[in-house]
Amino acid sequence: MSDANELSITRIIDAPRALVWRCWVESELLKQWHCPKPWFVSEAKLDVRPGGASFMIFSGPNGEEQKLPGQYVDVAEGKRRVFTDAFIGDWRPKEGKPFMTGYVELEDTPDGRTKMTWGARHWTAEDVEAHKNMGFEQGWGAAAAQLNDLAKALASEQAA
Repeated sequence: MSDANELSITRIIDAPRALVWRCWVESELLKQWHCPKPWFVSEAKLDVRPGGASFMIFSGPNGEEQKLPGQYVDVAEGKRRVFTDAFIGDWRPKEGKPFMTGYVELEDTPDGRTKMTWGARHWTAEDVEAHKNMGFEQGWGAAAAQLNDLAKALASEQAA
C-alpha cells in the first residue's frame, strides 16, 4: 500500500528472514549497519514491543550527533516492525512535531533469501519533500546494502 506521503525501498537480502530480523532488533547488530557510512550508530536502545521505546544516536565523522527517540507501534515477530517518532515509549508523546511513522516488512523468497520493504509515512507533503532532500533513497539504500552485507556474513558464519 502506498500513498502520496509515503517513501519506501524494496530490496532482496541475501540471508534467511530470521537473520535479517535479528539485524533489525538486536542493538549490537543494528549498530553495524543502520546508518550510511561514514556516519554510524553510536547508541541503540531497542525495546521491541508495541509501546516500547527506541532510542538511537547517529554519529558523524566530525563529531555530529543526531538523536532519534521513538517508539514501536506494532511488532509481528520476524515479519513486521512499525515505529514512529511521535512517541518516546509507553505512548508518551514526543515534544515537538513528529516527522514520520516507519515500517519494515520481511517476507521469505522461494530461494531462501528475504524480501525487505522499508518505508516511511509522513504527516505532510512538505515532510516527504524534506525527507527526499535529506537523501532518503541514497541513505536508506546505502543502509540496506550494509544490512545485506552483515546478514549475508551472518548466514555464512551460521552455515560454516
